[in-house]
Amino acid sequence: MQHFPLFTDLHDRTVLVVGAGVVADRKIGLLLSAGARVVVGAHAAHPQVQARARAGQIILKLALFDPAWLDEAWLVIAATSDRALNQRVAQAAQARRLFCNVVDDAELSSAQVPAIVDRAPLTVAISSGGSAPVIARRLRERIETLMEPALGPLAALARRKRLAIRQARPQLHARRAFYDWLMDGPVLDALRRQRPDEAAARLDAALAHETPAPAGKVLLVGAGPGDPGLLTLRGLRALNEADVILADRLVSPEILALARRDAQIIDVGKAIGGPHDSTQARIHALMVSHARQGRCVVRLKGGDPLVFGRGGEELQHLKRHGVPYEVVPGITAALACGAYAGIPLTHRDHAQSLTLATAHRRADADAAPTGQTRVYYMGIGRLPGLCRQLLDDGVAADTPCALIENGSRPNQRTVLATLTTLPSAAVRHQVSSPALILVGEVAALGADLAWFGQTLDAQAFSPEPAYLHALA
Repeated sequence: MQHFPLFTDLHDRTVLVVGAGVVADRKIGLLLSAGARVVVGAHAAHPQVQARARAGQIILKLALFDPAWLDEAWLVIAATSDRALNQRVAQAAQARRLFCNVVDDAELSSAQVPAIVDRAPLTVAISSGGSAPVIARRLRERIETLMEPALGPLAALARRKRLAIRQARPQLHARRAFYDWLMDGPVLDALRRQRPDEAAARLDAALAHETPAPAGKVLLVGAGPGDPGLLTLRGLRALNEADVILADRLVSPEILALARRDAQIIDVGKAIGGPHDSTQARIHALMVSHARQGRCVVRLKGGDPLVFGRGGEELQHLKRHGVPYEVVPGITAALACGAYAGIPLTHRDHAQSLTLATAHRRADADAAPTGQTRVYYMGIGRLPGLCRQLLDDGVAADTPCALIENGSRPNQRTVLATLTTLPSAAVRHQVSSPALILVGEVAALGADLAWFGQTLDAQAFSPEPAYLHALA
């Protein structure tokens, strides 16, 4: 081992950065994220560094290097383009027994800044000792795909509950089993769904009893159009979590090759012209059966699971049987095929709207032109006018609608309303961009099937609205 790995607490401790160019600014940003008190010294500064100084983020000294700058420092970083100056900084730091990192110069450095995967308070650092930083960066990219964002909040929750966990599980083997449950069970699932209060409540409840066996769950995953490079990171993680994979006919072999090696893969593809309803019933039964045995089930569907894939029916079945679920969107075929063919699906000059339709419909479906879903982008500022226009076009006043603000982000909020109450609901909840407007009967399902973030005004629909019965 050429370098001893060490994580340092720089909070409220002074770090000197000599140099104020673009490279120095990147180091400054990292130091500020670690809570350091950053002093920057240089004869001239990049505008971004100057802006940080004006905002009070750093102390900027515009002067020639003075070794006295090191007097209060805990760590020194030399980030100038002048190697002779960098050497003087390194020598001054050594004289004071301070560690010094000279950017891109391992020979002059007594400390290395590694490639970082940040899931605070979890941090993974990869270093090649300055000999091959590109390899370290590539390894970091791979590790990024394995460490989901929810691991940071999970570690923070475990830190807050550490004493309670030690008291409730004084034996080491029992404590290890509990932490395994945290990693594999409903606490992490709740954090994925941006429900921290639910996660803490589940942890507290588990501490009062023996560590439960991992709970079964179903992940409804969109595999995308076939190119494995278009699979989402969350989709890749789901394939590596899976005990059982129920795969559709349209899922490519290249996607399945990314799954966990010991996962059980079950082909549930529907043959063209075959008995789709009986196959769908089998899929429902398999999902519930395997989940109730404590397994992580991935229901893997081509494209996006909620676009013409019966995903809504599968969620309803899971909800009725009390099986926890999560939805991992995929790139639907319309988007992928258009992109790969060089065809923009919308264009300011040629196409201002987009409709996705299917030639398949239930045998008993009404042939009348109902059941349309409309999704509007960038419409919050024009919401009252849009609703009036839809009413004028003949859309029913009680049509269910949803405003989805910051979709898929940690602060996602979904506001449910009807076409006539949508503008006032948006004002009451202060909905702002970015937000999508969804108009159509399927919006009523959000009151029953929501699994991520906040859902507001669900009382706009009765617990068992006619829409739910019609779409069940």
